[in-house]
Amino acid sequence: MKTLFDPAAYDDIVRRVDSVQPAAERRWGKMTAAQMLEHTARALEMAIGRNPRKQAVLGKLIGWAFRKDFVGEKPFGKDAPTAPDFILTGTDPDFGPTKDRLKTLLQEFHALGETGCDGNIHGFFGRMTGAEWGITQYKHVDHHLRQFGA
Repeated sequence: MKTLFDPAAYDDIVRRVDSVQPAAERRWGKMTAAQMLEHTARALEMAIGRNPRKQAVLGKLIGWAFRKDFVGEKPFGKDAPTAPDFILTGTDPDFGPTKDRLKTLLQEFHALGETGCDGNIHGFFGRMTGAEWGITQYKHVDHHLRQFGA
């Protein structure tokens, strides 16, 4: 399974982020390229532990039923639900600085390694291992890069 802690997977993701252009056309969904970069940056902040979360009550009740797919090999589906504070509407972040911020967060996440992210809390799935964070953040960024053809 690919993980952002693997140097080859990390390098590939950074290369693909670099390839995204401001006018990139989305293949599905509603976000612009700049909004996608900000969205993925916010998710990385959660994984790093910079933006600590509490597990939502709904996640405590039913998260177990979806966790296997979330951390497994299966890619994320199109138009999957997301936390409200990860949704950007009515605003388009400044593309260049947002791309730079995402690349900085990717580097920070990769450098922390599994032990540096171990135990951080996902807003729906709760406490996750560092290995789970590496897999899910790879899947998340990959999903959105594919959304924009990168």
